[in-house]
Parts: sequence; C-alpha cells; structure tokens
Amino acid sequence: MAVKRPKKSKEDIQKFKRKHRIEIVLNDFEMQAFANYCKKYKVDNKAKFIRETVMTTVLKKFDEDYPTLFEMPGQLKLDF
Repeated sequence: MAVKRPKKSKEDIQKFKRKHRIEIVLNDFEMQAFANYCKKYKVDNKAKFIRETVMTTVLKKFDEDYPTLFEMPGQLKLDF
C-alpha cells in the first residue's frame, strides 16, 4: 500500500528549487574511476550522488570546525 504524503505548497517548491549550477571537469582517469564506481554500486542518479556526497563533506567540515565552549588549542581529537 502506498504512503500518502502531504502536498507541497508552491512556496515550498520554490524554496527548494535548484537554480544554481556548478560544473566540474575531470581527467580521463577520474572519469573512468567515477564511471566504474557508479556501475559497481548501481548509482543511477549521478547528479544526486555528487550533490549528496559534496554536501555531506561540507556539513561534516562545518560540524568539525564549529567552536565549542571547552575547546583548547592543541586539544587531541579522537574520531571513532
């Protein structure tokens, strides 16, 4: 049975509409590696994959760089 989702308003649609374009250029080796990855892991939507990968990296870096109350210079960070 399909799950019914609430309809999105026109404001929501406009708010999340993608209107900024970024282009990247890859060399032959990078393109072949990307194509092989997509084939091996069955990535159908390459634009979505790249967008999610980039935004995950950006948000993770923002989280790591966020100042904390008790952060001290030279403090050892342990990643688990």
